[in-house]
Amino acid sequence: LKKMKSQVLRRTASLPLQAVFYFSGWYLGFYTLAILSLMIYKAVVLPYPARNFWPELVLLLLILGNEVVRIFLGIMGNLTEQKFYVILSILFVIPAVFGYLYHLLWQTYVLRIEIVLVSVSYFGLLAQLLFGTVAIWTFHRHQNLR
Repeated sequence: LKKMKSQVLRRTASLPLQAVFYFSGWYLGFYTLAILSLMIYKAVVLPYPARNFWPELVLLLLILGNEVVRIFLGIMGNLTEQKFYVILSILFVIPAVFGYLYHLLWQTYVLRIEIVLVSVSYFGLLAQLLFGTVAIWTFHRHQNLR
């Protein structure tokens, strides 16, 4: 029986971290469509300078690209139980924070709904930092037990 127990593979992938990535992926799609819709609304209804629309659209696409890479690396690192990819995913949180900060503070017009959208995004980033750190620690501890 002891021999069988030692041969059993223990999975240390983090279910809470995987759930955060799953919901972050869905929320990213919603966030992108909502912000794009709000940008079009602001361009049509508000006296929105045309020279500001395109740079803000490019920034939205950069945020989208960064988030897709962050989520992909996090999922890959969590499911394969490799610390390197989870750490890379956590590093991609830094540009995400600044991209969302731009939407929160520095874009031409900031609507209340955008404050709510960005706040939910920050909550997801914070959850990834928390669960990602725990997952890295778990992977490291499990690796040392082998």
